[in-house]
Amino acid sequence: MLPRSRTLPSRIHHGAIEERHDIKHYLQIEAQPKTHNEAEAVNIQSNYSKCFDDDGRLKRTGTFWTATAHIITAVIGSGVLSLAWAIAQLGWVAGPLVMILFALVNLYTSNLLTQCYRSGDPVTGQRNYTYMDAVKANLGGKKVKLCGLIQYVNLFGIAIGYTIAASVSMMAIKRSNCFHKSHGKDPCHMSSNGYMITFGIIEIIFSQIPDFDQVWWLSIVAAVMSFTYSAVGLSLGVGKVAESGKFKGKLMGINIGTVTKTGLVTPTQKMWRSLQALGAIAFAYSFSIILVEIQDTIRSPPAEHKTMRKATLLSVTVTTVFYLLCGCMGYAAFGDDAPGNLLTGFGFYNPYWLLDIANLAIVVHLVGAYQVFAQPLFAFVEKWSAQRWSKCDFVTAEYEISIPFCGVYQLNLFRVVWRTLFVLLTTIIAMLLPFFNDVVGILGAFGFWPLTVYFPIEMYISQKKIGRLTNQWFGLQILSVTCLFISMAAAVGSMAGVLLDLRTYKPFKTSY
Repeated sequence: MLPRSRTLPSRIHHGAIEERHDIKHYLQIEAQPKTHNEAEAVNIQSNYSKCFDDDGRLKRTGTFWTATAHIITAVIGSGVLSLAWAIAQLGWVAGPLVMILFALVNLYTSNLLTQCYRSGDPVTGQRNYTYMDAVKANLGGKKVKLCGLIQYVNLFGIAIGYTIAASVSMMAIKRSNCFHKSHGKDPCHMSSNGYMITFGIIEIIFSQIPDFDQVWWLSIVAAVMSFTYSAVGLSLGVGKVAESGKFKGKLMGINIGTVTKTGLVTPTQKMWRSLQALGAIAFAYSFSIILVEIQDTIRSPPAEHKTMRKATLLSVTVTTVFYLLCGCMGYAAFGDDAPGNLLTGFGFYNPYWLLDIANLAIVVHLVGAYQVFAQPLFAFVEKWSAQRWSKCDFVTAEYEISIPFCGVYQLNLFRVVWRTLFVLLTTIIAMLLPFFNDVVGILGAFGFWPLTVYFPIEMYISQKKIGRLTNQWFGLQILSVTCLFISMAAAVGSMAGVLLDLRTYKPFKTSY
């Protein structure tokens, strides 16, 4: 039998779980066991040690490697495909430098955030199961609602962005075969709508996985796919540079007056494109939004924050090396003509079968990454609904369904309906706004400062009781304000890109 869903805990009356035939009712959100003295604490630990953790929940089984896989799945996403274009806007000097700076900021603030998983003592303190729980425990007040709004809107936006990216890669497989057959003579235009619908159907199925800790295998598969298509993009870039015998690109990026596929680059466009590149790089590193949720899957001992810090260090280091290699080699291969999506912009045509493998790996990866980002939002809505309508069978009842060779699946009708509607909505919006680079830039700009920088810094200051106007306080505030200005600039540049795209855009009629 699958583990009970953490989003729908059991109804407990005087220590007994009420069951009615094949339906289990869940009316009360789990509470952490309250200890009144040391003897009671020892008894609780002995009772829970075998099957349950110190908070009374099923024992967590995550490790350093599963946490690393979750992070890599979240980080090496569709963002890596736009890095060659981003470096083309910034040039050989600023491009790699900005990428390294974003990596260092993410690594530093992520380490601050790992220490906020438990309130008080980092080993025995009360657990914060989600990012918003951590904000509530450390900051409280209106900041909790603000954090929740930003986090869940960003998760929703990422689901839209991944739907767009997956459909583009699906089309690229068919287009590469078309180019191969016509020897490049046929432009092979096609609509993205059918591919977005296909991806949506796949996500509806995978969205029925009840809990975040049950998708660890999907994250490992997705992480392998990440390395696969990143390695293909890197290899093709190296091959193209070797073939031409020179590195393309300029120290300061694309020049004003350069003619591109979208027209002449004016001074204003140069500025917008450079700012949009900042958003694209920020998006490529956006994983702090689900860091606490990932940390909540890790078993202990050792203390969760120690394991998470090691996983974060390895993940950010590996992804940064990949980003630099893929972005720089893509720029070296194409120069000013670097496509917005390295593997679907058709700077590469052959070998077509290798492109097909890479784009298939992208699709498989995005199927998993979609779930990694969507599961925290699913859990939040389902927990809130279980509290709000605790006596409604539609919301709280779970039906056990036997599935051959898989065991027993716990079906909850509300979960089926709500998650299906979520995927449908993200798919429809993706069909309305299929602008890959612009959407990536907006998401990166919108989520980077508040979720990756501001809240982790403020929670750390509160938890460690760092005094105002001290040297450490000033240093943290300078970092926060600097990142705020970067996020604002990136948002402006990306919005300008969307407005330019809308001039020639027709809803549901986008073709590539």
